[in-house]
Parts: sequence; C-alpha cells; structure tokens
Amino acid sequence: MADTVQGPKELKRGFGLLAALGVILVIAGVVGLVYTGFATLTSMLLFGWLLLIGGVVGLVQAVQSRGSEYFWLAVVVAALNIAAGVVVIRHPEGSAETLTLFAALLFLTGGLFRLVGSLVVRGPQFGWTLFQGAFLLLLGILVLGNWPESSRYVLGLFFSLALLFDGLGLIAIGVGGRRIVGAVTDPGPGPGSGQGPGSGPEPGPGSGTSASGNAPGDRP
Repeated sequence: MADTVQGPKELKRGFGLLAALGVILVIAGVVGLVYTGFATLTSMLLFGWLLLIGGVVGLVQAVQSRGSEYFWLAVVVAALNIAAGVVVIRHPEGSAETLTLFAALLFLTGGLFRLVGSLVVRGPQFGWTLFQGAFLLLLGILVLGNWPESSRYVLGLFFSLALLFDGLGLIAIGVGGRRIVGAVTDPGPGPGSGQGPGSGPEPGPGSGTSASGNAPGDRP
C-alpha cells in the first residue's frame, strides 16, 4: 500500500522538477533576448567547453581501446575536438563570426532548395514549404548582408529562443503531468458506495406476497 501511495508522489515531484527547470530556462531565454551580445559570448564559450570536454573524453576512450582497428581515427577526431574547443574558448568573437557566416550560408542554401523543390514538386504541403523556403532565404540574406556585425547578436538570439521554447515545453509537460497524475490518483466514490433508485433488498422467492395479498401457498 505504501508503494502505491509513494509512486504518485514521486511522479508529481518529478513533474514539478521539470516545471521548475522549465521556469529557469525561460528566465535564461528572456535574459538572453535582452542581452543578445552576452548570450552570444556565453553560447560560444559553452560550445567551446563542450568541444573540449568531448575531445578529452574521446581521447580517453581511444586510449582505453588502443588495440581496436579504429584507434588512430578516434585519436585524430578527439585531437581535432580539443583543438577546436581551445580555439573557440580563446577567441569567442572570431568563432562567432565564422559560425554566423556558416549559418547564413546554410540558411541561403536550405531556403533555396526548399523554394525550388516546392515549385517543382508542388505536393500537398506546397504553400507551407514555399513559405519555409522564402523565410530561410530572406533570413540568410539579412544575416549575410549585415555580416560581421550580425555575429554579435544572431547566435545569441537563436540560443535564447531555443532556451525559451525548451523551457515553455518543459513547463507544459510538468504542469500537464502533475494534473494527469492528480486526476488518476484522486479517489472517487466507489461503485457500490451509494444506492440508486430501486436498489433496496430484493424479496426472496418465498418471502413476498401475491397481488391479492395472500402468500403463494394460502387458500381462501
């Protein structure tokens, strides 16, 4: 019985932690949208540390499996990750300019392919695909046309929006999960707790009287 009571409490606590984490991410996203330059540098430093840590972990795993066939390939990949992480951490602004240029080129090529593909195929999602292609193409032109000044806020803007939407999603999951658990575990009236109309005791086979008021075996 204790396990059945503890289970819903743990689920509610878990969903509550998800909602709290979502609130933190939403606050971080809003702060990042206000201070996009700071968010850009923060995202670049975070990206650099992730590359560095991933490279160190990959190098340790490669050394542990040095007898394998792909040992030198794993070492090269880990060394490249470490080198890229060090460069990004030491030069976050220059790395932001490079990544912004790369993102603008991706927007341009992706939007162009979607635009041309929607015009050629004309499938059931023609309008939506056409809109996506035009939007990505316009975004790439705007970012590329204002480069390198756009590198100060583009990455921070995208990073902050990602935090904001992820936080809203976690809040929705946490609040909805707590409501579902509460609705499932809320004790309602039992199936036999009440008596409906005509739910009184039924007379036995020999306990009732006939329509004339006499028992079935009586004679007048």
